[in-house]
Amino acid sequence: MTMTADNAMSTVLIVPGLRDHVDAHWQTLLAFDLRARGRAVSLVPPTGRIELDCAARVAAIERAAQAISGPVVLVAHSGGCVMVAHWAQQTKRPIQGALLATPPDFERPMPEGYPTIEALTAGGWLPVPRAKLPFPSIVAASRDDPLARFDRVEQLAHDWGSRVVDLGFVGHLNPASGYGHWSHAPQFVYEISAAVADAQVARA
Repeated sequence: MTMTADNAMSTVLIVPGLRDHVDAHWQTLLAFDLRARGRAVSLVPPTGRIELDCAARVAAIERAAQAISGPVVLVAHSGGCVMVAHWAQQTKRPIQGALLATPPDFERPMPEGYPTIEALTAGGWLPVPRAKLPFPSIVAASRDDPLARFDRVEQLAHDWGSRVVDLGFVGHLNPASGYGHWSHAPQFVYEISAAVADAQVARA
């Protein structure tokens, strides 16, 4: 896909989930890829699973978004999608759109090693916001995600007003599931940017 002037103007803000920095994570590789193509990229620093203060993570998104001049496209993964939903209820920062990849189902028990419902509740994550997002969004959903059933993600995407993309059987789209590089991520980023640019032209 050819990058247009409109695409080049927006900054991609990457919002990680409940993880530390991972060199092989697709979000890390996406940042390198986009920068190599001349796209501006910013990152909300990952802070892992130990500190579960949702408000602190939402504040980090706000700081990162406000530090960017010009249009912003969000790229969130896993718990980062839920962070974005919380942030969207509070911010006044305009956003072009968001790619929300494999959001977890924090309202159902997750596998061992992930936060419990009690820990997520104490951290301010629950209930997961269900209000329609104030910007266009794509929810990329997996058929065999160990952190969320496909139908539950579909319902969440419906509530958010997001378009659902069925990724097939990709696990949780993380290194443990073989990702690594996610070849479709740049395409979705450019699609969101182009769709917003086209809508702005149509209204002009």
